[in-house]
Amino acid sequence: MNEILGPIYYVFSSHPDPTWQKYAEADTFFCFASLMTEIGDSFTQSLDQCKAGISGQLQKMMTLLKSKDPALYKHLTVTVKMDPMFFAFRWTTLLLSQEFLLPEVIRLWDSFFADEKRFAFLLHMCCAMMIVLRDQLLEGDFSTCMKLLQHFPSYDIQRLIQKGQDIGRFHPF
Repeated sequence: MNEILGPIYYVFSSHPDPTWQKYAEADTFFCFASLMTEIGDSFTQSLDQCKAGISGQLQKMMTLLKSKDPALYKHLTVTVKMDPMFFAFRWTTLLLSQEFLLPEVIRLWDSFFADEKRFAFLLHMCCAMMIVLRDQLLEGDFSTCMKLLQHFPSYDIQRLIQKGQDIGRFHPF
């Protein structure tokens, strides 16, 4: 949970107004509790295998990839037999906080939280991340693909956000 809590606390505690800084912990707790209310189903084991749980979310992400890039989908699921749980579980449950540097996470989360369908947008972003690595993934075997997806390389966050938004425009949930 600290991966989610950290960026929120950083934003509040680094505000230039000392009054805001004074209440950074309380504000962080409030925002964290509100966010966990929204994403709590991802952390509920009894929901893991249903549509609302993590498996359902990852299935949506892979269905989106299949419609957007059938060749990449086939390579990942059939050729190298990659289970999205191996890489996308962390992506979705930690809101991509481990994939990017803190300034990029803050920029990305600004887009998530501004979008009324923020968690659909998260899945669009995950799909965009796979698509920008398309050529490398298609050339790779299981271990190469796993390394790329578990250690996402540096990429222009604004271009990636734009790609995620474009995917969302044409493939809404």
